[in-house]
Amino acid sequence: MRHISVHAAGVVITPDPLIEYVPLQFDPKGGKIITQYDMHAVDDVGLLKFDFLGIRNLSILGDAVRLAKEHRGADVDIEKIPLDDKKTFDLLARGETMGLFQLGGSGMTKYLRDLKPNSIHDINAMVALYRPGPIESIPAYIERKHNPELVRYLDPRMKEILDQSYGVITYQDDVLLIAIKLAGFSWLEADKLRKAMGKKIPAEMRAQKEKLLTGFAAGGITSEKAEALWRLIEPFAAYGFNKAHAASYGRVAYQTAYMKANFPGEYMTAVLTADSGDIEKIAEIIDEAKRMGIPVLPPDVNESYAQFTLIKGSDDASDTIRFGLESVKNVGTNIVQAIIEAREQRGKFSSIADFAERVHHKDFNKKSMESLIKCGAFDRLGERNELLSNLDTILEYNRESQKASRGGQDSLFLLSPEIKMTGFQLKRADPTPKRERLQWEKELLGLYVTEHPLTEYATRLAENHALPLRELNGALRNKIITVAGLINGIQRITTKSGEPMLFVTLEDLTTRTEILVFPKILTKNPTVWQEEKIIMVRGRLSDRDGSMKILCEEAMEIA
Repeated sequence: MRHISVHAAGVVITPDPLIEYVPLQFDPKGGKIITQYDMHAVDDVGLLKFDFLGIRNLSILGDAVRLAKEHRGADVDIEKIPLDDKKTFDLLARGETMGLFQLGGSGMTKYLRDLKPNSIHDINAMVALYRPGPIESIPAYIERKHNPELVRYLDPRMKEILDQSYGVITYQDDVLLIAIKLAGFSWLEADKLRKAMGKKIPAEMRAQKEKLLTGFAAGGITSEKAEALWRLIEPFAAYGFNKAHAASYGRVAYQTAYMKANFPGEYMTAVLTADSGDIEKIAEIIDEAKRMGIPVLPPDVNESYAQFTLIKGSDDASDTIRFGLESVKNVGTNIVQAIIEAREQRGKFSSIADFAERVHHKDFNKKSMESLIKCGAFDRLGERNELLSNLDTILEYNRESQKASRGGQDSLFLLSPEIKMTGFQLKRADPTPKRERLQWEKELLGLYVTEHPLTEYATRLAENHALPLRELNGALRNKIITVAGLINGIQRITTKSGEPMLFVTLEDLTTRTEILVFPKILTKNPTVWQEEKIIMVRGRLSDRDGSMKILCEEAMEIA
């Protein structure tokens, strides 16, 4: 055996210790016990193997339900929510699918807009059909839903099987029932057909096709209709869902849509927390939250907790979401806990001096304080540049406060034996320029939060017909397009001929993409290609190697 592989989700279940049924060994990394038999051998000896898949959306749902209770007093039993909620189906019909289980992505979103689902059965069907092979049936499903007169059956006996799916074969179960009712298969023979489809082995599929066509003929179906029926069945050899699997996924998908439609702030907070380690994903979720009317704000020492925090709005104000303090670079968990504990003990901080007086921890230093200031965590206690200009004074005050709290009598700031601090006066400083403030946010939080540098150029970009990067798709392949954005990264390489070329990461308000700058283009205007510059690019869209890239033909600097 050349190498050993492990099916990560596969779990073998036996009535007695495994060693009595199969030979065992440690996995290649030595951490887990695995069977020496592969999945087929395990099945051949009659053992039960389950694939247990982790679904992070269940954690998102749990967090959203908890937040709904904390912020609204709503007791949501996610397993008992109504399955006919109008707000949920309206949300799906509008294509607001960001953050939903199984229903996100541009392709699925387009189909949902066209479908305008109004039942859980529609969602189950879309989950099942949006797979390689069955996906070809989605247009027919949508058209027949809106035009029932178009529903047709190759054989009348198919109506009782496919009535709920408008005559479209949707699930693996549909194929098995057709084989049983129209071709005379036994349940055992139908199960062999299921396995053949699942294994996708051409020889087995050919054998099953012959058996099925013979059965159709015996059942009174003409050869022409039998071949047509096989063409409907064959796509399920690529990737077919059984109905129970689709219904399980569909229910979770509906639950996520229900929470987003009815508890938007709570749900988006939960999604942000779940994706907190993925900066690119976080940026997309923040854009969605803002589109929903939920502002996402920088961290705040008076409102933020460790993770993203939902702040309940007043009667006439919307909810907001605060970045978590642990999102800030150079600020560790211990410092975050010290800030939260100080706030919970004596309330919100009234000033920067109050903060310095009350937050004591050995890890609290100049770097962490500077990071908190630059990212905006003290914006309601002082202007960023002014606080930075007084940073040494703030830290000295913090050290003296710690001495005082330990009962030391050598503090420069002690006024009385009661250990009362005097505070201090901030020296004035010019406000931080907006561009620098945004760069600090990007550096310390991973993205622009209060505003994107491109925002002020939105009108100009629209006038130049710059295409949002999110709208790049295969339909534009090989076409000349114009895009604009901020240079987020540059990788310089040398070609085989010894000339320099660039791989440039360009980001706009929607997403990011890669720009290829070949030597000939680079020599035309080399000064354009610098990080943080805002540029407009004209080029040809390529999806070679499966990813969208723009082959630059010309570029100009905007700012």
